[in-house]
Amino acid sequence: MPELPFAVWIALAAVLGLLVGSFLNVVILRLPERMAAAWRREARDVLEIHADAEPLPPGIVREPSHCPHCKHPLSALDNIPLLGWLLLGGRCRYCKTAISIQYPLVELLSGVLSAVIVWKFGPTWTGLAGLGFTWTLIALSGIDFRTQLLPDQLTFPLLWLGLLLSLLPMFIDAPTAILAAAIGYLSLWSVYWAFKLLTGKEGMGHGDFKLLAALGAWMGPIAILPIVLLSSLIGAVVGGSLIALRKHERDIPMPFGPFIAAAGWVWFVAGPNLLDGYLHLTGMR
Repeated sequence: MPELPFAVWIALAAVLGLLVGSFLNVVILRLPERMAAAWRREARDVLEIHADAEPLPPGIVREPSHCPHCKHPLSALDNIPLLGWLLLGGRCRYCKTAISIQYPLVELLSGVLSAVIVWKFGPTWTGLAGLGFTWTLIALSGIDFRTQLLPDQLTFPLLWLGLLLSLLPMFIDAPTAILAAAIGYLSLWSVYWAFKLLTGKEGMGHGDFKLLAALGAWMGPIAILPIVLLSSLIGAVVGGSLIALRKHERDIPMPFGPFIAAAGWVWFVAGPNLLDGYLHLTGMR
């Protein structure tokens, strides 16, 4: 069987990314709802409150896609990534309610980033790991943006997968991955407690510590500082823009997870090139 041209692999990765992006939308919307329902159930058990059992929200895998407003199941045509939203004109076929722009944006983002990963790493096991890394970051960013939560159900598998891959090693070796995971966690943990002691407020959530630890397990300690700096820069630009456009109040918390994820993905794909460019620019190389 002849080998496929590299451009075909990139195109296939883009199509796969679009399909996975459709599933990521389901994860982004349904996982927080199921987590909240589980927390309420656990709280009632702890407090010994005997109430009618609350039905769990739709599952992530088994329940078919449906309109979140009228609950009507979606047809196969409606479920075509990106194209389905465009054909519907951004509105439900049945109740005509507007469909969130999140759906096509997540699908498009997943498709584009998946193509970049295969362009960077090729159709290899490394590329496959990079796809899983990318899709998890997209899901985490979407959930944090909507709910200001970074679920352990996603950050911990990302962390453990990075540590397990270091045993091969695929990106970095095991001692380096373990050290970087600890540095990543403790760096933001220290910032969190310093800010809380000085102001009495919580500047970030604990999920941010775990996400940076996971990124460290994949890329090593040399990536921690650039990711923190780059995520802070992205956050400052986005936050400043939202405030300038008067679409976000200064005292309303803004999730930091999407900025960490974005900076981590950029460093994952282009870290060595960015570092070389910085060293040449500063005359250090």
